[in-house]
Amino acid sequence: MINLICEVSKYLCLLFMILYTVKCFSIMSSKDEEENNSALNKQIVYVFLIHFFCFLILYLRLQQVKILVFYGIQIFVAIFYMVIFHSIYKDSSRLLTNNMAFLLLVGYIILTRLNFSLAVKQFIFATVGLFITSFIPIIIVKWKKLKDMGTLYGVVGILFLLTVFVPGLGFSNYGSRNWIHIGKLSLQPMEFVKILFVFFVACMLVKANTFKDLFVNALISAGFMGVLVLEKDLGAAVIFYITYVFLVYLATSRPIFLVGGVSLGVGAVLAAYALFKDSLFAHVMVRVEAWRDPFAHIDTGGYQVSQSLFAIGTGGYTGSGLTLGKAGTIPVSESDFIFSAICEEMGVIFGLCLILVIISIFLSFVNVAMKCRRPFYKYAAFGFATIYIVQSLLNLGGVTKFIPSTGVTLPLISYGVSSVISTLVIFTIVQGICIINNKEAVKYEKEKARIRANAAEPRRRIPQ
Repeated sequence: MINLICEVSKYLCLLFMILYTVKCFSIMSSKDEEENNSALNKQIVYVFLIHFFCFLILYLRLQQVKILVFYGIQIFVAIFYMVIFHSIYKDSSRLLTNNMAFLLLVGYIILTRLNFSLAVKQFIFATVGLFITSFIPIIIVKWKKLKDMGTLYGVVGILFLLTVFVPGLGFSNYGSRNWIHIGKLSLQPMEFVKILFVFFVACMLVKANTFKDLFVNALISAGFMGVLVLEKDLGAAVIFYITYVFLVYLATSRPIFLVGGVSLGVGAVLAAYALFKDSLFAHVMVRVEAWRDPFAHIDTGGYQVSQSLFAIGTGGYTGSGLTLGKAGTIPVSESDFIFSAICEEMGVIFGLCLILVIISIFLSFVNVAMKCRRPFYKYAAFGFATIYIVQSLLNLGGVTKFIPSTGVTLPLISYGVSSVISTLVIFTIVQGICIINNKEAVKYEKEKARIRANAAEPRRRIPQ
């Protein structure tokens, strides 16, 4: 009987996942407010149904009461946050909130399956993060000087990146020196500096009036990337570089900056490969060789990628079912390779829908950016959209052997305190910008109505 319930629940999860994904795109394409509200409410129902059936399977398979308690607490926090957040911020995007909650809940599901203690830790820090970041939209709306602090963003960002080189504070992990200890907590400064970097570039581009201004901006931005290269954190350097190139292209609308930026990036990668492949970036070369032919190095550097591909292939379209696969055998399956674990036990269909949800979030960010009337907010929202999608695609590309593994996490799903908190900050900053857009749109419509009313009002005749 238990097997039957679990099997039916698995297919119901897939059904609701497909329905949720469809709603993500139908909401963005519809302009009917009443229809959108209905679709958003259905989305929430789908999220909670997916969450319920997954935890039902976990409980029935593992027979642990703590799983039921953990499930109940998650539901309480999710509902409480959604209700309070949208009661306070009536002009915020419910679609972004739904997607943010969805990704967090999917992360809790798979982490509970892989490592219950890590799932609880992730939940605690994410809940604290939700509370802290809930104040960010107020700051974005009220603090008008955000666009005037470009120098501060740049200086603080580079100094924070450099903390990894402080003896006793910074340490290496998987070949990159990009972590610091703060008490018993380990953090990646890059995860928070990427937010400062977007604000810095947005500020500088607003003020840039000449080619000289762009050149100075490029030099300082290169300083960020130079520190990341010294840390041997090439995944982060790629994220920063692509974000910068696209922001410059958005600000200038000149294809030469896009083509030149891409060409320069490719040239730098080829030069670094030729000059430093056996010294500075030896750990990166291991990943490149594993990417080229993981099965030829399956006992060494290719083991991780090979296990990832085996997991995705073994799960098939509908997945082996939660707890029935061997997702735990994939190295670092709780962080860098969590997508492989999802595909093995929840199905490739679930994984493909998850990718589409990630793309819909990117499109929502871009939509917010394109509606901005103020350049600073436009550049900031688009920068965060770029960072989010590039980081997601680097992670997904690495686990599917599309590109070499870069060691970056899948935002809001992978285990990692730094990644989760920084992504929550990004979502709430974009929510703040969305609120500004909606308030300005209301003012604009009122002004248009006033002008039309004045134009329609008959003029009084001047007495002779």
